[in-house]
Amino acid sequence: MSVSLLLFVILALPFIGALIASGLPRHARTSAAILSWVIALVSLICLAALWPRFQDGETLRHEIEWLPSLGINLVVRLDGLSWLFSCLILGIGALVVLYARYYMSPKDPVPRFFSFLLAFMGAMQGVVLAGNIIQLVVFWELTSLFSFLLIGYWHQNPSAREGSRMALTVTATGGLALLVSMILIGNIVGSYDLDVVLASRDLIQASPMYTPALVLLLLGAFTKSAQFPFHFWLPRAMAAPTPVSAYLHSATMVKAGVFLLIRFWPVFAGTDIWYLLVGGAGLATLLIGAWCAIFQHDLKGLLAYSTISHLGLIVLLVGFGTPLALIAAIFHTVNHATFKASLFMAAGIIDHEAGTRDMRKLSGLFKFMPFTATLAMVAAAAMAGVPLLNGFLSKEMFLAEAVANSNANALSTALPFLATLASAFSVLYSLRFIHNTFFGPPPTELDRVPHEPPAWMRRPVEILVGLCLLVGVLPAITVGPFLRSAAVSVLGFELPYYSLALWHGFNLPLFLSLTALAGGVLLYVIFGKRINNNPRGAPWGWQKLNGGWMFERAMTGLAKGAAMLVRVFGTERLQPQLRGIVLVALLAGAVAGVSAGIGVLPMVAAPDLADLAFAGIWLVGAGCAVAAAWQAKYHRLAAVVLMGGAGLASCISFVWLSAPDLALTQLLVEVVTTVLLLLGLRWLPKRLETIPVPAGLERRSRLRRRVDLIIAGAVGLSLAVVAYAIMTRPAVEGISRFFVEHAYKDAGGRNIVNVILVDFRAFDTFGEITVLGIVGLTIFALLRRFRPASDSLPEPSQKRVQNKSDRDRDNRTEGDTLKETMLIPRVVMRWMFPFILLLAAHLFLRGHDLPGGGFAAGIAVAIAFVLQYMASGARWVEERLTIRPIVWIGLGLLISVASGVGAWVFGQPFLTTWFQYADLPILGRVPLASAVVFDLGVVVLVVGATVLMLVALAHQSLRKSRPQDEEGAQ
Repeated sequence: MSVSLLLFVILALPFIGALIASGLPRHARTSAAILSWVIALVSLICLAALWPRFQDGETLRHEIEWLPSLGINLVVRLDGLSWLFSCLILGIGALVVLYARYYMSPKDPVPRFFSFLLAFMGAMQGVVLAGNIIQLVVFWELTSLFSFLLIGYWHQNPSAREGSRMALTVTATGGLALLVSMILIGNIVGSYDLDVVLASRDLIQASPMYTPALVLLLLGAFTKSAQFPFHFWLPRAMAAPTPVSAYLHSATMVKAGVFLLIRFWPVFAGTDIWYLLVGGAGLATLLIGAWCAIFQHDLKGLLAYSTISHLGLIVLLVGFGTPLALIAAIFHTVNHATFKASLFMAAGIIDHEAGTRDMRKLSGLFKFMPFTATLAMVAAAAMAGVPLLNGFLSKEMFLAEAVANSNANALSTALPFLATLASAFSVLYSLRFIHNTFFGPPPTELDRVPHEPPAWMRRPVEILVGLCLLVGVLPAITVGPFLRSAAVSVLGFELPYYSLALWHGFNLPLFLSLTALAGGVLLYVIFGKRINNNPRGAPWGWQKLNGGWMFERAMTGLAKGAAMLVRVFGTERLQPQLRGIVLVALLAGAVAGVSAGIGVLPMVAAPDLADLAFAGIWLVGAGCAVAAAWQAKYHRLAAVVLMGGAGLASCISFVWLSAPDLALTQLLVEVVTTVLLLLGLRWLPKRLETIPVPAGLERRSRLRRRVDLIIAGAVGLSLAVVAYAIMTRPAVEGISRFFVEHAYKDAGGRNIVNVILVDFRAFDTFGEITVLGIVGLTIFALLRRFRPASDSLPEPSQKRVQNKSDRDRDNRTEGDTLKETMLIPRVVMRWMFPFILLLAAHLFLRGHDLPGGGFAAGIAVAIAFVLQYMASGARWVEERLTIRPIVWIGLGLLISVASGVGAWVFGQPFLTTWFQYADLPILGRVPLASAVVFDLGVVVLVVGATVLMLVALAHQSLRKSRPQDEEGAQ
């Protein structure tokens, strides 16, 4: 198997598995777990197959062109650092999947859980394998999205909803800052390619944009890795299922920020601002997290704050800016992932088998769960830095670097003491975790008798604890080659000397490490009882360092500010909103015109007969528009028809000006819009003349109409001036010549407009149809629960009475008027259905060479369905035409994406068109273009979105909700 294929298997396989798992039945817990485990294992095997390539420091990469003109391509890049992080993601991910199979309840929708987990695994793989910095940001934000879904998995739990929203708000905001930073870096370097950026250290640090780019990058890293003052979201994320906590907060989510800092260390490190910001945040996080962890009574709460503290330790090492400190940071990242994942799993086992995580209720569990207790004690000892375990080695390296960097300033001088204090706190909370949970009298406040979990639920913990022991005893053999490979990918081959030996003699780092161990034990002996009996957490107001209070205040302030803006500028009526939009556009145009210095408009020769005919068309259109505005007060149906007349004038104008494609599209859109407006008339309230109106309200209404008339006149006159100025000035050579020359040669189409839409600017069209699909879904979601007011629909008993008196005629609704004007027999509309479909097929097939195309064909098909709804009603149509618009929307997007991805098979950028002549039977030699497949996706999506809107509108005519209302739109 080629290297390129292996790279893309590693990246894409988790996402494929997530899609498959999402389609499994709710009760298929074992099947979903097996699928997830196999995908993680296969990806890990592919990664292991690539390991021999990294022993010499090689970097593997494969690039697929995406937007080459913007320097944004899909690049999969694997070096020693990303290989190591990818191993953590996949290896611990496989163990978490096995653990989750026994942890998750069969009552939960477990396949959905594994789908989210695999999608998150794929997003993390995308972050570490990204070879383009914009691509890195995309996957970075995906990790925030999927972690939101995982943390809020138990959405019925208010704390889970709060924790997931907080995590998404904080990390996604940091992601936006990271995006701006990457754009700045790309502008400085002139490329978004990661290899180019990493080779541009001098250029970046010499740029005046260095500091803004650095600060924004650190905001992204600090929010993701829970650094002070953004650390508050991580403890609240403990409301997630324990497998999520074990995965996100040991090897993946919080390590993404660490990976980012290490990845960009060669570019940004070595400056005073780097040392101050990164080192200062790391030191503050180290101390605050350790202090708060001491006073937690919840097992997962203790582990959450200890995670914050250890992340601070890693960030502090990165902030030192020295090569040895960076190697120590990478080493402790690996060690922390192993012992913290095993501790979270052990805490989940205790909760699963004892029914609580509260250490005040837990004691003496060693007698009931000796194997689990032993595993948890070894992992906690590794977290405390006990010798012969992996945590001791990396903490000793940390203390050595703290000593080595203690001579820069007053704060640096205190580093060894502060590092020793934080290590003592680590011993204290680790000892409290062990003593309170596993020793002491048997528990008396539990609602069940604790017992050992199933053997396979304990296997992941055993494997991770075994790794803690192996690395602690044989570090050079077990982790040494991988650590060297990762260090070489960041620092180059000239690595500083470092040793992974167990014994370095009696030196100051060893003395500080032993002092921390003894100090932690002594602190627990002196203050342990007081800490256990403290009900409020950290004393002396230190708990206020929790940034959750600041976050809540900020969110409350934003909510109040938004409410104030709504009160000042908001309105429930659409007309004032439209008035504001039009006024802002008019003002912007006026400012631009004045600043550009509009001169005198040129005069043209006397108009000929053709010009007068064209003016006559627009006089008719203008008359229809004015009459529609006038009739809107008295007869809404007539107003809608007159608006269609104005639209028809626009269609004729496009034909007149040699734009048949625009004319055809405009005509079809006018038909659909007019009919949808007719369907919506039935819910409008009664006309004003049928309701007594106070004199003051009538005066305000008259004034409003006059103001609207003035605004409409000003906007119309402005557009007329702009149009006149453009059409009477000499033509300037633009980009049209390029499309004329290349449309047929490069894309095989003579209809230049369609070629632009499905080839040259196909990516824009793909975005537009995606928006159209979202609009259709949004309209359906808004209207599916809406029912018209009782006074806007006629009662069945009133239908015959309405024609008996003038008084009843005045009280008729627009819906009754619409029904009376539906004079076309239903049978005619039904017979028109196949002919309209034939017209749509004709428009689609000719669109690449003649006026037509996918959008026009889709609108034509939608018109066919609209007519059936009007003629026969929603019930009749849905009983005979089983169209599912939501499925059509998804299918249209998939077809469009598939046509774009197909270009990658031939080594071309996304959505590149293939064009070739082919000799077909009967037809002879005909041109074939892959853009037709993309156009087919446009057809399918347009039909789905339009019919979905129609379904939402048509169902509102029913007085009561029926079960098939929602079924018809699925």
